[in-house]
Amino acid sequence: MYQPSLKILDNYADVLVNFALNHGHGIKKGEVVFLQVPESAKPLLRSLQKFVLNAGGHAIIQYLPDEMSRDFFELASDDQLKFFPTAFLKGRVKQADHFLMVLAETNYHELEGIDPQKIMERNQVFKPYKDWRDAKENKGKLTWTIGLYATPAMAKEANLTLRESWQQIIKACFLNNQNPVEKWRQIQKQSNRLRQKLNKLEIVKINIKAKDTDLNIGIGENRQWLGGDGNNIPSFEIFTSPDWRQTNGYIFFDQPLYRQGNLIKNIKLTFKNGLVVDAQAGYGEKFLKQLIKVENSDKIGEFSLTDKRFSKINKFMAETLYDENFGGLFGNTHIALGSSFKDACSQKINKLTPKDWQDLGFNDSAVHTDIIATTDRTVTATLKNGKEIVLYKSGRFQI
Repeated sequence: MYQPSLKILDNYADVLVNFALNHGHGIKKGEVVFLQVPESAKPLLRSLQKFVLNAGGHAIIQYLPDEMSRDFFELASDDQLKFFPTAFLKGRVKQADHFLMVLAETNYHELEGIDPQKIMERNQVFKPYKDWRDAKENKGKLTWTIGLYATPAMAKEANLTLRESWQQIIKACFLNNQNPVEKWRQIQKQSNRLRQKLNKLEIVKINIKAKDTDLNIGIGENRQWLGGDGNNIPSFEIFTSPDWRQTNGYIFFDQPLYRQGNLIKNIKLTFKNGLVVDAQAGYGEKFLKQLIKVENSDKIGEFSLTDKRFSKINKFMAETLYDENFGGLFGNTHIALGSSFKDACSQKINKLTPKDWQDLGFNDSAVHTDIIATTDRTVTATLKNGKEIVLYKSGRFQI
């Protein structure tokens, strides 16, 4: 069975520890990195610990056993489903300067047949943990990143060989480059230049047109575009968190969605005044509808575009982390249902109250579900001065 070389894994760990964390600057001596790594990704964990130690940091390791979620949902009582380890998780957030999570799925259908409502209720239980992390991040005291370790199950789900899956990771993350960290810093500069152009445009509204898609999204006041800051590796997307109340129309997603051990295909969402009023799927519709019932998960939290000139990813990977950065022929568009990114606000976010966030149209939810379309589309922007411009076409930004 194929396994990447130690050199590749060391390069990968170097990128994750010394670039991705701390917004492209890497960790500092004495900082604490919380490593969340599944058992199937143990070879990468050894490299991650090495690079944290070499950088003078402290590694706290959460080693995650594969395929135990189904047992929990089948055996847990209502009290156990609602159990929340307050002191433990508060301590985790207080102690960590950075979170680094590796995805390495070994069973994409593990929770199929489990009552979706139980899964969503469990998500809701952990909302305070998400809030604590977000609050620390918004104060500039916490950063995070996510990487991917290809497994035989992932490769099979994407109709690839394990070697082909790893080839996508290697070229997407520039792991064969002589200095992959420096290469990522170059990509970051390119992304920053594009974001600066977008922010100067003062976009009020965008329209997305494609086959089975005609969606209007209001960007909202005091917004900025984000991307390239190390959250997620790889990350070629340019995104913002719009005013959820100004979403109207319909959109079709050609890419499958894997969510908590369930598969959903051929999703079509219809919005009216910011709310999902109709949700259809060719497969997995029951789970999709239950997902949207989670509080505020029927509202948009993110809008994103990926320029195909940046991304080397050209195959479906069955992992949102890669599929939302798909380059291919037409790049990709994705939206997220659920929580917004507060750092998409151009104001000083620490001074804003919950009422301020509501007034600005930032959505708050226990979930954030990215759904992806890779079909050819044209995105038109309406500017503050009333002018309309083609923002994105044929997989490329036009600015």
